[in-house]
Amino acid sequence: EKIRIEILSFCLTESRIVADETVQQLFVECRLNNFLAEETPLSLRKPTGGQRIHYNYSNVIHVDKANNQARREYLKSMLLEPDLHTDSLRFTVVSDPPEYEQDLECEDIGFACVRLREIFQNQRDIIEQDVDVFDAQDDSAVIGKLKVTVEALHVLRAVYEECKDD
Repeated sequence: EKIRIEILSFCLTESRIVADETVQQLFVECRLNNFLAEETPLSLRKPTGGQRIHYNYSNVIHVDKANNQARREYLKSMLLEPDLHTDSLRFTVVSDPPEYEQDLECEDIGFACVRLREIFQNQRDIIEQDVDVFDAQDDSAVIGKLKVTVEALHVLRAVYEECKDD
């Protein structure tokens, strides 16, 4: 019983990030609520306009009853009480400073969200889909596209069935 996440690739559209010389290497972090943050093991060179960089990173969030009850309870409450929680997997694109600039900090440049409740409502996983990445400084501006897979429908159905039994 798990949620499988793949961070496949990223491309920048015309944005301030394309022109920003200080942004050279990028990695992607994925977070479910406050539970866990996973990041791509590599930071890759910033893509030029229209080009994609490929992470091909895959990760699994375990939500089994035996070892991950808190995550499971979070999924239950997200399905039962939609107004109380954020229901999104949040992907953050982060600028990794180059080796010779180690005094610089990592900086969030953009974010994308995949709503788990939407997967459940549509009864369809997200398979190799582009999601908009919004500028971290201006969340109305799209700076790129992140191609992701989120397979969560099976576990969401199981959790929902448990809710009905409780």
